[in-house]
Amino acid sequence: MLVVISPAKRLDWSEVDVETTAPAMQEEALRLAKTARNLTLGDLKGLMGLSDDLARLNRDRFKAFAAEPAPEATRPAVFGFAGDTYQGLEARSLEPYELRYAQDHLRVLSGLYGVLRPLDAIQPYRLEMGSRLKTRRGSNLYHYWGDRIARALNAQAEATGSAVLVNCASQEYFGAVDLKALKPRVVTPQFYDMKNGQPKIISFFAKKARGAMARYVVQTRLTAPDDLLGFDLGGYRYNEELSEPDRPAFLHDDRG
Repeated sequence: MLVVISPAKRLDWSEVDVETTAPAMQEEALRLAKTARNLTLGDLKGLMGLSDDLARLNRDRFKAFAAEPAPEATRPAVFGFAGDTYQGLEARSLEPYELRYAQDHLRVLSGLYGVLRPLDAIQPYRLEMGSRLKTRRGSNLYHYWGDRIARALNAQAEATGSAVLVNCASQEYFGAVDLKALKPRVVTPQFYDMKNGQPKIISFFAKKARGAMARYVVQTRLTAPDDLLGFDLGGYRYNEELSEPDRPAFLHDDRG
């Protein structure tokens, strides 16, 4: 079983003592960085809705993006990203053997890097998958990546004997996976909280729960979709009434 998550806009560049690996699509990322570094501050602001300060920061990041970065300029992806999903994943508390398993079974979908393994060394960047960055391949990053992300996931699924892909990524990022080219069966968990007496998907809680589900898959080494139904982290429990085929639903017990 493979599981995919989204990256995060916010980064955590605190040090971590683990050995990193090289991103498989480093050359593709370098091409995108070269394209982005030629944008004006105004272009960057419009591309990602950035403030002046954030536009300058990310212009400088793209200019500094290197084909062979110094180790101190990088962080392992699963530790370098911060945010709601990564609060749920809690990668820093995973045991070394769990990280080794995650290296084969967990993937981060990235606008810049395409697909990342947990320990792949990333340079600081911000480039959302939904960005309309024009390249020779088209008018946005979905055009740029085409079926490349799906093919990378297929290759890893074959290498690990995984017939199922658990989609814990956002719609923005999983939209970059060409489903016509993807071979594994896709299962997309849904996370609900009660609001005004009705079950609702609340973004902040759902993101954190998706990270927790990814952690659950890694720690329990699940192999079948029905195994997901035992997920009970963060106060969520499987709810049959809200579930649909390949979209198991989990309802939070109580936030009161």
